[in-house]
Amino acid sequence: MDTIKDKFALVTGATKGMGRAISFALVREGYALIACARSQANLDQLQKDIQESIPAAKVYVQSCDFSYPAQIITLLDWVKASFQIDVLVNNVGLFVPGRLLDEPEDQLAKHLQVNLFSSHQLSIAIGRQMRGNQSGHIFNISSIASREAVASAGSYTISKYALAGLTAVLRQELQKDNIKVTEIIPGSTLTSSWEGTTVPSEDFILPEDIARALISVLQMSAGANVDEIVIKPIKGQI
Repeated sequence: MDTIKDKFALVTGATKGMGRAISFALVREGYALIACARSQANLDQLQKDIQESIPAAKVYVQSCDFSYPAQIITLLDWVKASFQIDVLVNNVGLFVPGRLLDEPEDQLAKHLQVNLFSSHQLSIAIGRQMRGNQSGHIFNISSIASREAVASAGSYTISKYALAGLTAVLRQELQKDNIKVTEIIPGSTLTSSWEGTTVPSEDFILPEDIARALISVLQMSAGANVDEIVIKPIKGQI
């Protein structure tokens, strides 16, 4: 593990899938990890797994249900009082399939809260902190649905298109403050949402692929910003 002195990375949705892979990858690069997710038990297990694998790791955990803005405020109060964040990874997400005309009336609101408003809330608060330090990197983990509409996941698609817009605005606003903003856009990735599938695992992107992409961006020179990375399965979407 390389040593990056006093560098802190905050990852939301850190206990499963892409978030878990990104968390391990950041710790291996020497970042102190602040892991956030809804389940305290899963966070405690992640902390245990990382520290067993990487004994020198610094891992801090805080539960937060990103469906509730008040819990995000509590999380941010704790973070701002204790840490200076160098890398923010907005990874938490909600995916409930359904067509717009047939979805429950509150389905769009639920998707927007988790997939857009939580990232907005975190990016504004942490972005202000980064602006004060004149450095930092924000990653928004999006979806290919932000570029290719999926009718069978209507509200999810809308929320991801909106996240792409948020990312673009943040990038323009923060570039003068030496803060990088990157959108990572995965296609079909083998996470818990595909549990029970009969599709072979080799037809999917793996969570570790997303983590490797993120680390490769962090390793670029100070003058390089990667606006976006699109990663699709070799055989096409599943």
